[in-house]
Amino acid sequence: MTSTLDWLARLVAHPTVSSDTNLPLIDEIETALSNAGAVCDRFYDDTGLKAALLARLGPDVPGGLMLSGHVDVVPVVGQDWTVPPFAVTQKDGKLYGRGTTDMKGFVASTLALVETIDVKSLAAPLWLAISYDEEIGCVGVRPMLEEIAARDILPDLIVVGEPTSMQLGLGHKGKMAFQVKVTGVPRHSAEAPLALNALHIAADFIVGLRRLQDDIAARGPREQGYSVPYATVHVGKLSGGTAVNLVPDHAELLMECRMMAADDPLALAEQIRKVAAAAIAPYKERFREAAIDIEITGNYPGHSIDGNHPIVQAFASCLPKGSRDCRVSFGTEAGLFAQALDVPVVICGPGSMDQGHRPDEFIKQTQLDICDAVLADAVIRFCASRRPLASYVPKQMHGKM
Repeated sequence: MTSTLDWLARLVAHPTVSSDTNLPLIDEIETALSNAGAVCDRFYDDTGLKAALLARLGPDVPGGLMLSGHVDVVPVVGQDWTVPPFAVTQKDGKLYGRGTTDMKGFVASTLALVETIDVKSLAAPLWLAISYDEEIGCVGVRPMLEEIAARDILPDLIVVGEPTSMQLGLGHKGKMAFQVKVTGVPRHSAEAPLALNALHIAADFIVGLRRLQDDIAARGPREQGYSVPYATVHVGKLSGGTAVNLVPDHAELLMECRMMAADDPLALAEQIRKVAAAAIAPYKERFREAAIDIEITGNYPGHSIDGNHPIVQAFASCLPKGSRDCRVSFGTEAGLFAQALDVPVVICGPGSMDQGHRPDEFIKQTQLDICDAVLADAVIRFCASRRPLASYVPKQMHGKM
């Protein structure tokens, strides 16, 4: 059997940034899971160079536990590392390496656990769902989720192991990403008032977005537990123009909206389009070419679950005494799982995102130890016996018993 630390070293050694293949890592994981008695299925991307992996240990019946993690990591290019990024370095109780916190530490714990399980002892299935391209918009989990839903796989609980310092994560914000293209009318800068500066229109649009943000903060849905408890509108990049003596006829913005689970994403997108219409309206009569075109380039839903849900409470009983509930501001795949399967989903994993995505990313050994113990207890509770969960029937199973 391989320890969690050994598995972490093996996982980190694969530089699975989103621009590269993850197949060598998936090969290694699938071999280990198959040897442990798991039934495995792969879900490839269009290139065939990346794959998600779904594995089941135990009987193919409703219920049980699903542990979800991604194995892609953010790049290290341009970061000032003092240790090798794709190797685990141990120092002062910390384990350094890209992905140790986000989120190969959790995956390592699940793989080490699987190798200790007697599959015949499981009364309900233990599922492992391992995805790719989470870091670029929760892309790789979606084809796998379609198949999970089509097969009517209904675990009692899904645990998405993003770093929460092993606190019970009850929600995360959703996200919409936008590409905004602004069209003006060019001219020599000596006659700038006779032209339409695309950058100026973009600036007017941004001012309108700031007013929209103020309105959302004052009147939009709120959910406590977040550092910013309402939806946010953010412009991350503005570009345009070629020379100072030319009035630019094109500009581009990259922006996003991070929303609460209670927000209507389509309504928020429509509000942003109204801001664009207001910014362009003063110029349309004089300049027919004037336009602001908005494209949604990526999105995933927010997530929120009641901490008093009986299944959530069953999992919470596996956590150390003194554990707290939390909500994470960063995105996860939890909202997609909850949306596709309509079963309880929580976020809980070792490490803190304060250490993720940074040079010299690390996770504390104590966090992995806690994760090992919690997951072992959860498997006993959810998979080794049906009795603790007998009073709960997943929504999609109502009327089917």
